[in-house]
Amino acid sequence: MHKISLGRISLGRTAVRLGAVLLMIGGVGVVSASTSYAGGSATITKRAWGTTAGGENVDLYTLTNNGIRVKILTYGGILQSIEMPDRRGRTTNVALGFDNLADYETSSPYFGALIGRYGNRIAKGMFTLDGVTYHLPINNDPNSLHGGTVGFDKRVWTATPIRGHHSVALKLQLTSADGDQGYPGELRATVTYTLTRDHGIRMDYLATTNKPTVVNLTNHAYWNLAGEGTGTIDTTKLQLNASHYTPVDPTLIPTGAIDRVAGTPMDFRKATAIGARNREGFPQLVIGRGYDHNWVLDRKDPTFRKLELAARATDPASGRQLTIYTTEPGIQFYGGNFLDGTLVGTSGRMYRQGDGFALETQHFPDSPNHANFPSTVLRPGQTYRTTTIYQLGVARHG
Repeated sequence: MHKISLGRISLGRTAVRLGAVLLMIGGVGVVSASTSYAGGSATITKRAWGTTAGGENVDLYTLTNNGIRVKILTYGGILQSIEMPDRRGRTTNVALGFDNLADYETSSPYFGALIGRYGNRIAKGMFTLDGVTYHLPINNDPNSLHGGTVGFDKRVWTATPIRGHHSVALKLQLTSADGDQGYPGELRATVTYTLTRDHGIRMDYLATTNKPTVVNLTNHAYWNLAGEGTGTIDTTKLQLNASHYTPVDPTLIPTGAIDRVAGTPMDFRKATAIGARNREGFPQLVIGRGYDHNWVLDRKDPTFRKLELAARATDPASGRQLTIYTTEPGIQFYGGNFLDGTLVGTSGRMYRQGDGFALETQHFPDSPNHANFPSTVLRPGQTYRTTTIYQLGVARHG
């Protein structure tokens, strides 16, 4: 199979060799009680989690490995909960989300979800490919956001549990029909979440198409490293491995410029508290009501084949730390600007502005309409491949 796409990712030897290393376990039916799969100290537990308004059964898989517990829904491929210890060994959930399926169906701002076909915004819901103009749903007026009104975050994925010698994984698969949400080509997508012994949540994305199309898959986890529902993320220190970012117009669409971060509140090359500069009146932060921008990662490998450091976030009080490695060229930092106190999370507490942040690895927003951005075109015979790792850890000092 041809392994290049989008000016994009052919991981080659850097890819996790799930087929060679992991033993797949198939043929799991819907159950009302939990079902367990063990791999050394790593385990996967499955249980029924409800039924969608459309009558589809949804399961919740719990992956545990070496003190980390991750819960994943087949609805939207959602990371529903991520439990990790602090520097004193106290464990809590650090991912924003809901404790019921109905809220994910009706109210979720993409909490923990897999995003597709196209993560982020496409201007006015239009792009032209090979001389043909395609029209997408306008769900973030006047633009199309995160794949349209019924994106991958609102689909029930087919799940296969996998176990390895020191890891457990969940392979999720989804087929998006030709014309789905206006996108051309039947897209077959696979996302494999692997929970590793060294506290990494690895996400391997693959996709193929039978017609030329565009694709940009990501995960939209919201984090609060102090603990879900504990309040503002202002004191969280963030470092982004990026000297440039893509400024946006008043509708949050990139202007096409690639600007330097130096001398602006967009400069996170050194770890800086998220809330330190977001009220300074910088025009780009006024437009987004805070941070909601794409940073252009400082990559050593211009082919987007190798995993490289993208970001690191640390909660000084607890020491909990998230380090992100990716093969992607960009990362969207979103500061939870539109959380407004109307959503109640798993802790029973309301989420208010700035109570969580997202770091979405990606190709750039609106790339199909900007020839100077890395391409997101996928053609028949090519394989879309990207990998991102959420590496969880503890900083011993604040």
